[in-house]
Amino acid sequence: MTKKTWLSILGAVLLVSAAPVVSTARSTAAAQTSAKKKKNISSKSKGRKKANPKVKGQTAPTPDRIREIQTALNREAALNAEPTGKWDDATTAAMKKFQDDHGLNPTGKIDAGTLNKLGLGSDTAGKGAPIPTASSAAPSATSVH
Repeated sequence: MTKKTWLSILGAVLLVSAAPVVSTARSTAAAQTSAKKKKNISSKSKGRKKANPKVKGQTAPTPDRIREIQTALNREAALNAEPTGKWDDATTAAMKKFQDDHGLNPTGKIDAGTLNKLGLGSDTAGKGAPIPTASSAAPSATSVH
């Protein structure tokens, strides 16, 4: 064999044997880098609390709002107690009685339909979205030539 052939074979062997080592080294380095990033992110988020957590759903009624509801239940003869501003068992029972007497689902919970029947709801509470009316004007049939 000539010297040139021998060097070509040696070079090919070195190239083939080095290729997996290089790619493995790169993938290992990339994996370590992403692992460090994940670790940094998770360790940072553990110690922090959200500044403004989003409130989901409805919040509990204030004591003043509960007093309003209790007063309305008194007016409707469903509750026979002084308004306290606390949602207690007597208020829940009175709410169930009122709801049952007025054809509502007697859950004992505050809902839009019950508040409307008590005179404490809004005009649109518990109703669906407005349905747009069709305009009376027909679209013009102009064509461009």
